[in-house]
Order: sequence, then structure tokens, then C-alpha cells
Amino acid sequence: MSTGDPAPTPVPPAVPAGGSTAPARPSAKYVLLLGVMTALPAITTDIYLPSLPDVARDLDTSAAAAQLTMTMMLVGGAAGQLVIGPLSDRFGRRLPVLVGVTLHIITSLLCAVAPGILPLIGLRMLQGFFNASASVVAMAVIRDRFVGPDASRLLSRLMLVIGVAPLFAPSVGGLIAGEFGWRAVFVALALYGAVLWVVVFLRLPETLPAERRLTSSRGAWSGYRVLLRDRHFVALALLPGLGLAVLMSYVVGSPFVLREGYGLSANEFALIFAVNGLGLVGGAQVNAALVRRYAPIQIIRVALPASFLLVAALLVLAITGAGGLPALLVLLFLIMSLVNFTPPNASAIALSRHGERAGTAAAFIGALQAGVSGVVAPLVGVLGESAWAMATVMLAGAGGALLVLALATPAYRRGGWTSAYGHD
Repeated sequence: MSTGDPAPTPVPPAVPAGGSTAPARPSAKYVLLLGVMTALPAITTDIYLPSLPDVARDLDTSAAAAQLTMTMMLVGGAAGQLVIGPLSDRFGRRLPVLVGVTLHIITSLLCAVAPGILPLIGLRMLQGFFNASASVVAMAVIRDRFVGPDASRLLSRLMLVIGVAPLFAPSVGGLIAGEFGWRAVFVALALYGAVLWVVVFLRLPETLPAERRLTSSRGAWSGYRVLLRDRHFVALALLPGLGLAVLMSYVVGSPFVLREGYGLSANEFALIFAVNGLGLVGGAQVNAALVRRYAPIQIIRVALPASFLLVAALLVLAITGAGGLPALLVLLFLIMSLVNFTPPNASAIALSRHGERAGTAAAFIGALQAGVSGVVAPLVGVLGESAWAMATVMLAGAGGALLVLALATPAYRRGGWTSAYGHD
């Protein structure tokens, strides 16, 4: 750590449920539980995507107004994480997630009977706010029980569960909407929430005992001030969001690039999207194996330059047309395979610096990710929805992440990976 940096608050050892100070090896069921919790916001987003044209037509509104139901859910999710994170440090992990998922169920049912677009937009914002409780608490639970490479490995394993959502949720949502109408999609989300509530109630132990909780609500909210003073934490917390910028640029731009620019059919695009989704999941699993041998910061300092170079090559290809569609698809697959090398490692290192306020720290990281989603999504369209526009925004995300790592952390300084940024 460089001289003059504010020292991070001392981190107590992670304490598993039951009081043992030795982290337990997470079982497959435990990983699955945390995965379905973390995936709730993603599923709520992706399962609804095919319904947007039907919503606009049924509620007699514009496509832009229908798309606001997506944007406002992201805004609600960012705000929800910032509110629920400190509450979980004050009142424990189980209560906030059980209350949040309950309110997600209620708002989902209200969305199903929304009489117009304005109530639906408002309800979607509330839906995002409440279901953020599941993802924030899942991240905080990981920090309660695991640190360093163990936490990074578990976060990477979660990507296997989370990665299934964007692969299958749109198809499931399209099937439901095709058979029963778009309102039935929200009934399905309510049912998912109800099942999740029961599983959390029965299977999720309280990982933050009373003696480790913050003693006042004021102390919980002041946690953000503590986090903002730790510039290395802020830098590490930015990395997952910037990595998400690369992913979101691809998600938003690829339908226009591949379908309109290269003339692919809907089925061909869906196949390519699924293959790249497998690259995302597979990359996360490779990362989970690598953290057994290398410190998380070592992996990040190699993965980010590699990602930047690949995206730079993509931009050159997009401008020149060299290699045609095959070269474009190969580069996209390689880039997507590297995307999940940074977020779990950066999140694990950042969380390890503030274990006594893991909920607030997780909320800070998650809110940055959600905020980036809302900001980045329109940029590809603003630049023209072309291959070079997509690659340009992706390069900005990858380049920004590399600059943050190089200038705001000790990752590339002598001994940088053996400090608090290596094996904690």
C-alpha cells in the first residue's frame, strides 16, 4: 500500500455460521442457493425482454416508454442496494432478504395487473429496489464466511448459476408471454420469488451474529463515508462496473451488428449469443481454478491488459472489415471469456478490506455495476449501433478498467500483489 493512503479498517476473520472461525468449503447446494439469490435481478430483467413490444402495444404507448420499464428497474436496483446493504449490517442478513423478497412478490403481482404504462414504470422501479436485497445479501454472506482467494473462487462458481439466466430466461419469458400474455411473466416472477423465499427461510443461516452487527442505524449509514475514504477500495469497486460496461456494450450492440450488419437470422443470432454466454460461464470457472494457485490481483493484472488488447483488435477489425464475420465472432468469444476474470477477483479483494461492513461494501459495488448498466446501454445507440460503435464503447470500458488498476492500485508496483491485495 502506498504511503499516505488511508489505512483500511481492520478486518475481523470471516466467521461461518455456527461460530467456527475456519471457513467451511461451500457445498454445491450452498453455491446454488447463493446463485439463485444473486440471479434474481438478472432473471427479473431478462425474462421480461421479449414482452416489450407486447407491453407497448397492449398499453397503447411508445417503444421508448416501454423500455423505461427496464431502465427504471436498473435505477431502482442501484438505489435498493445502497439502502439494503447498510440495513443488513445493522439487522443481520436474513431479515432484509426475507422482507425484500416478500415485497418483490407483491410488486410482481401488482405489475401483472398494472392498468397503464406509468404505474408499470413505477412498479418496476420498486421491483428492482426490493429484489436487490437478494443479490446484496448473497455477496455479504460470502464475505461473512470467506475472504481472499476462497471468496473469489466462490464468486466465480456463482457465475455458473448466474450465467444460465441470460441464456434461458428470454426464451422462457417469450414462451410464457406467447402462451398466456406478458402479464403472466410477472406472475412467474412472483412464483420464483415465493420459492426463493421458502428456500432462504429454510436453508440460509444467519452469518452475521448480533455481536458483530453495527450497533446503530447511524453507524450503518456512515459506512459509506468510511468506504469513500479508502481510495483503493473505491478503485477495486469500480473494476466490476467497468467490466460490466464491456459486457453491456456487447449485449446492447450485438443484435444490431450481427442481425442488421451481417444479416444473421434470429435463430443464428440466438445460437451465437448462447455460445458467447457459455464463454462467460466457462471463463468464470477457469478463474475459479486459477485462484487456487495465484492471488486474485495477479489474475486481474494479466486479464485486464489481455482484454484491452483483444477489444482494441476488435475495433480495428470493425473499422477495416478484415477477417469478416468469422474473425469478429472469434474475438467476441475470447473477449466474453475474459469478462468474468475481473469482477469476482476485484469484488473479493474489495470486500476483504471492509469485512465489518460487508453489506454496505457489497451494496456500493453492486450499485456501481447497476449504474454503469444504465449509463452504458444507450451509448452504443448514440454512436450509431454499428460494429465500430460497439467496439468503441467496449474499448472505453476495458481501457478505463486498466487505467484504474494501474493508477489507483498497487497492482503494477513492486510487491503490489503481496500486500493486502494478494492472499488476505
